Amino acid sequence: MGLGTPASAAIAPLVLSGRLVQGGFAIGRTAPLATLDLDGEIVGMASADGWFFLGFDRDAPLTQILTVTTPDGSASQTLAIAPGDFDIQQINGLAADQVAPEDPLLLARIAAEGERKAKGFSSLADLDAFKDGFVLPVTGARRSARFGGQRILNGEPRRPHFGVDLAAPVGTPVRAPAGGQVSFAETGLHFEGGLVLIDHGQGLITAYLHLSKVIVMAGDLVTQGQEIGAVGREGRATGPHLCWRMKWRGRNLDPSLMVDLRRPRL
Repeated sequence: MGLGTPASAAIAPLVLSGRLVQGGFAIGRTAPLATLDLDGEIVGMASADGWFFLGFDRDAPLTQILTVTTPDGSASQTLAIAPGDFDIQQINGLAADQVAPEDPLLLARIAAEGERKAKGFSSLADLDAFKDGFVLPVTGARRSARFGGQRILNGEPRRPHFGVDLAAPVGTPVRAPAGGQVSFAETGLHFEGGLVLIDHGQGLITAYLHLSKVIVMAGDLVTQGQEIGAVGREGRATGPHLCWRMKWRGRNLDPSLMVDLRRPRL
């Protein structure tokens, strides 16, 4: 969906496409290496070819201003963000240590895992692989949970679910939905089991949780459709499925909205 026409073309051309909704995104093209400012926060630079990515958190403001700046000047565009549609998800029967762990040794392990994951999520590979579109990472799966639903675990309200759950048998191949660089790959994590993170460029990271098998390593370059692991039920899971997540510079996005995207032309 086209979201705009070139703004102040003599200064900084700016075109966008995407899904402007809470949890959604925009892909844009502008002057090469232009600085990007979203609501007063510098969120990076366009690539050498002018491509850039923007993400809108589950609770993003409904109006945001994008400003693109080059040495010759700047152009701004007001973005109207539609409200998201989020449900309530109740999950019972989880082990107590998967909901509210108390053991000091387990808490220390969780903290150490969190530090390693944070490093993976902070990756900033010099790529713009996001522009070529995404496919589903699991073929033939049933979507068992939507992005953004309020989670109630064993009767206790918890933070929203920031993933899309794709139910499939254990061992079903999980494939990279787009090209990128693996920024994290481990098995045996307390909450996630097997976990892979892929950096698609400009801070856009996708995550693959509960894997029964991981067949890539941190630093690997992967192409769209390449197998990275297999569906499992490891960590905090009540059945075999892939939890597919996406983050952009700390913002939680709905990865399913990226499937079959159309990139803008400039």
